Amino acid sequence: MTDGRDRSHEAPLGPRDKGAPGLQDPVPLDAVAARNWRLLHEDLPLPVAVLKERALRHNSQWMKAFLTGGGAMIAPHGKTTMSPALFDLQLADGAWAISLATPHQIQVARSFGYKRIFMANQLVGRAAIDYVLRELKDNPDFDFYCLVDSLAGAQAIADGSERIALSRPVKLLVELGYIGGRTGCRTITEALKLAEYVSGSNRMHLAGIEGFEGLLRGESSEKTTALVSAFLDDLVSLAENCARRGLFSGEPVLLSAGGSSFYDLVVAKLKAAKLGGPSAVLLRAGCYITHDSVMYVRAFDAMRERDPDLAAAGGGLWAALEVWAYVQSRPEPTKAIIGFGKRDASYDDPPVALSWYRPGGAMDRPVPMPAGHEVLRLNDQHCHMAIPSESPLSVGDMVAFGISHPCLTFDKWRVIHLVDDNYRVTSSIRTYF
Repeated sequence: MTDGRDRSHEAPLGPRDKGAPGLQDPVPLDAVAARNWRLLHEDLPLPVAVLKERALRHNSQWMKAFLTGGGAMIAPHGKTTMSPALFDLQLADGAWAISLATPHQIQVARSFGYKRIFMANQLVGRAAIDYVLRELKDNPDFDFYCLVDSLAGAQAIADGSERIALSRPVKLLVELGYIGGRTGCRTITEALKLAEYVSGSNRMHLAGIEGFEGLLRGESSEKTTALVSAFLDDLVSLAENCARRGLFSGEPVLLSAGGSSFYDLVVAKLKAAKLGGPSAVLLRAGCYITHDSVMYVRAFDAMRERDPDLAAAGGGLWAALEVWAYVQSRPEPTKAIIGFGKRDASYDDPPVALSWYRPGGAMDRPVPMPAGHEVLRLNDQHCHMAIPSESPLSVGDMVAFGISHPCLTFDKWRVIHLVDDNYRVTSSIRTYF
């Protein structure tokens, strides 16, 4: 990709990279386009993961328009792709920061020079705390935020700050959770007590309030929406209580929620908070940049029901990520074995066969997969697919699969190729999981 900083220092493509040809000489990432590799000409070994560049840019612009219209900011969750090239695309389109979840992810981002990081998680453990706080001490331009949901966690950060003599306070957001959920204080009363503790320390600043609504599920779409709305109301109530008590430090106060499923509800609810001063709604959706063909299609369909105009704006989100593989065997009339598996694609939901192509023949481009072709299960390297007895598929045909949950496909590839509408490779990006 052409956005962002120079990536000539990243490792070139070589024979040890899955999805790269058996190269005699390494190919620098900035020289990949000049190779003129074409997926449909079999210039790449399969299986291979590709990103449709036009869909990526469309999705980035769609989110930018959504944020502009809603008056919100985004710190996209970098754990989705762990690709600096894609971080740069998101930042170029107005992202306020990059969200990350683990010390390793922060180390990767810092090694590439990212200056504002939102850790959408608790900072726990001496090694992690000391690393981040030393980065803050040694780099005055490093802007860092993280979550806290316990007095013990806050005290450990304060102790670390004193241990390394950090001269500026660490910016924390108190996290509110819910019974049965993941992290986060379980009650507003507990969260307020923690907020008072953070606010009262000269080692910490209370920068805002945070919560994660993405795992809430009801028995129906309507009940799920009600659960999410009630949780967001609690976040607003917590924030307003903190504001009344004068606990926040600095402006604007950050109100952060919004994974990749309910960010429309998040903006509507959190924008209504009355804090008596400037505040900012900060989303953390990460999967929008690639979208997918199953899980987030369902989430987007639910958004379409909640707000048809919003979901339809700009054509909605497009699936950008595909995994291509060969038909390896047709051992039975109604079964095909495709040459990819759990080592290559997420399997929260079975991949979806999108299209197929017969190389070297008379086909101009891939054609949609006929009805009746369904992935049954994945082994490590094999996909079991049910097919009609009259299926046109033959050994050596190429099949494109859409995936569910892009995070768990990205982490299986150190190199992913970007392709144009004709599946010509326009660039390659690295991931750092």
